[in-house]
Amino acid sequence: MTGIALVRWGLVLLLANAVVSPAIAQEIVTKFTTPSSVADTRLVIRSTTDTVIFTPLLKAFVARYPNVELQYEQWGSNDLYNDSRRVCDGQGASADVVISSGVHQMVDLVNRACANAYRSALTAQLPAQRMWRDELWGITREAAVIIYNKSLVFADDVPLTRFALLDLMRRSPDDYRGKIATYDIEASGLGFLFAFMDSQQATTFGGLLEAFARVDAVATCCSAEIIASVESGRYKIAYNVLGSYVSTVPHANIGVIHPQDYTMFLSRALMIPKAAPQKETAAAFLDFLLSAEGRALLAGAELIQQSDNDETARSNSTDRYIPIDPTLLVAMDHHRRNRFFAEWRDSFSIQTR
Repeated sequence: MTGIALVRWGLVLLLANAVVSPAIAQEIVTKFTTPSSVADTRLVIRSTTDTVIFTPLLKAFVARYPNVELQYEQWGSNDLYNDSRRVCDGQGASADVVISSGVHQMVDLVNRACANAYRSALTAQLPAQRMWRDELWGITREAAVIIYNKSLVFADDVPLTRFALLDLMRRSPDDYRGKIATYDIEASGLGFLFAFMDSQQATTFGGLLEAFARVDAVATCCSAEIIASVESGRYKIAYNVLGSYVSTVPHANIGVIHPQDYTMFLSRALMIPKAAPQKETAAAFLDFLLSAEGRALLAGAELIQQSDNDETARSNSTDRYIPIDPTLLVAMDHHRRNRFFAEWRDSFSIQTR
């Protein structure tokens, strides 16, 4: 583990490339404490959410619980899933809380009996599509969006639907060659989930794959990288970007589209592992996220987008909510995943950067 910096307000930031196993690596480890307090409980959170986005909420939690030292570890979704499976099998130290945008992976972990059950008045208020078996809870509401560089994409070319994006790539392949980005679905659990859900819902999915091939689309791992590259003009358009991250980088030159044919919404999933050393404190953290204060902080971080009202979402025919339930297990089927990856590779030679 390398690089230790002390920051005011009792925050210790460890910028680390700490190797947990030869195949599993933490990206960033951050510790939060309250000044002048004596922490007697250590809460470990492993999450795919960028640390900078979660920081105000984590600070607020330790201010509410000054006896807690909170260690926040930022992971990639695939690495976090693999680590959680190893811990579930008795290999390695467990986190107290696991949060991931790879919701299908979290459903699989619960299905493997890797989670601890918990129920409270706040968890009971969640709609059915945002919790499963009192072991997995959806804490956010985030849109998958199309973004574009406003200086490089003419107003008449702005794709408001998937059909329009497909038509744009077919009409002007030279103008957009190497200039359209999306997630690398093999490197990103979130990217795979969005692509898989598209394949289930969008009649345009096959056409999009063909058109991405035609324009030599680029795949990459990370939301922040894609967004920054659209802002700089390296890419003109990016597809299926997590909209909550647009606000975390300079984006005065970025336009954001909630596709009018349908907009997918994701709820990050939280699990308390069965081997968590601090289950009670983990439950307190979950309840804090679901409290009025926690929801306000999540909304302030753009992790709750539009109205957090599931009845409204269901009544709007253009919204598609990714449910937290066993239907996502189909996305974890080994043979189906391999076929999907093969189709992805065969459809176009996408460059991983």
